[in-house]
Amino acid sequence: MRLLVCGGAGFIGSTFVRLRVRDHGDQVTVLDKLTYAGRRENLQEVESEIRFVQGAIEDPLAVADAVAGCDAIVNFAAETHVDRSIADPEGFIVTNMQGTHVLLEAARERGLRYLQVSTDEVYGSIEDGSFTESSPLEPSSPYSATKTGADLLVSSYFHTYALETLICRGSNNYGPHQYPEKLIPLMILNALAGDRLPVYGDGGNVRNWLFVEDFARGIGDTLLRGAPGEVYNCGGPDECDNLTVVRRIIELTGADPGLVEFVTDRPGHDRRYSLSSEKLRALGWRAQVRFDAGLARTVQWYRENEWWWGAIRSGAYREYYERHYGRALKA
Repeated sequence: MRLLVCGGAGFIGSTFVRLRVRDHGDQVTVLDKLTYAGRRENLQEVESEIRFVQGAIEDPLAVADAVAGCDAIVNFAAETHVDRSIADPEGFIVTNMQGTHVLLEAARERGLRYLQVSTDEVYGSIEDGSFTESSPLEPSSPYSATKTGADLLVSSYFHTYALETLICRGSNNYGPHQYPEKLIPLMILNALAGDRLPVYGDGGNVRNWLFVEDFARGIGDTLLRGAPGEVYNCGGPDECDNLTVVRRIIELTGADPGLVEFVTDRPGHDRRYSLSSEKLRALGWRAQVRFDAGLARTVQWYRENEWWWGAIRSGAYREYYERHYGRALKA
């Protein structure tokens, strides 16, 4: 296929691009704004095989340039970090909602297939069982609210304009190339450096962990075999609470267990996420990486790739970390 992948220099988007180019031979154009979490280094393995356009999805001119000659749009582009959305929600509204509108208009004008990459956070928290695609949407943060709004807008373009739209909602992703503001890479790099390991609340928040390559394959299956207008959940094979995740990272890195530091919980912190993936499994998808194996692979990747994360921990991320946690990282 000829794909426009928006946000293709980010963590999940770049994994999808590498998969589609290496394993499927797709012709890919990446449109990425290259904000703090979007990095050209994530695409270096396939750089010579793709077209790259730097620009924002909320910019119609950038989108028009990038989408030329494409058959479908896959939209990963989003502001994604809940903590940042609480501190400053405006950017999330602009990118996640206005940007989605610009992409939908581009797809409608050209008759393209459109896939929106979404999140389990649109459903809110669930005490028992798992969310299905028909569960009510009850977002808890500005981030998840803007993703919910974008999902509803996507669905409206199917019902109103008969645009071939699809939505794929993933559970918590982890793996190589993830920016270290998120739980797993943050804890890995802090553990390797001997920094404190800040755990929100009591650490009992439960997540349905999904290795990033499994999600990338699920998105591909949704794009190729999903029914227009439908939503598909893509959940990981294992659940684990945050404190257990941190303790496993301590074991894998050999860090001091005394580095764990319980910090004030963030506002509106969802207690548990869980997705039912039966609908996507009916298309042939299966998660291939169990959490323990995927976490070990992830820790090993960060051990071996300081070239990738060294500049992050020495730059603006340090200022963000100190501002957010009230503690400086070690040099």
